[in-house]
Amino acid sequence: MRIPPGDHLPRYVCDACGTIHYQNPRLIVGCVPEHEGRILLCRRAIEPRLGFWTVPAGFMENGETLQQAAARESHEEALAEVEIGSLLSIVHVLHAHQVHVFFRAALRKPGHGAGAESLETALVHPGDIPWADLAFPSTEFTLRRYLEDRAAGRELHHFASLQRRLG
Repeated sequence: MRIPPGDHLPRYVCDACGTIHYQNPRLIVGCVPEHEGRILLCRRAIEPRLGFWTVPAGFMENGETLQQAAARESHEEALAEVEIGSLLSIVHVLHAHQVHVFFRAALRKPGHGAGAESLETALVHPGDIPWADLAFPSTEFTLRRYLEDRAAGRELHHFASLQRRLG
């Protein structure tokens, strides 16, 4: 671990060949799918936060756009076909070295179900969102901004930074 010439941060550098091994944030991409006023949620079948609720989201893959990643995750986690809409939120999860990007989305048809990473899925009215059982602060931030925007008839972009882990 050393600061390479021309850089300002310590990096892993191979002593034999000089290759610099950068460690950069990972992108988590998802969406808030809506159908007839209800929001699609997934109860997680995997750690972290097994058994807690979230919107469809996951790691972006090489070779796909943010929007494609959000749509793919919706299909993988909730067996849902979505039409990706406008950018909703970007949440910097600093302690996890992640950036969470969420879009607004519409279910193309009301069908959904539990994919391999979900225990169950549900279309819920805003008043029935299980706030105390949401998996991640980024999900709560995003859902609250989504509902505020929907009530105000606007589509803003929202940004947040999270410094620490769940306790």
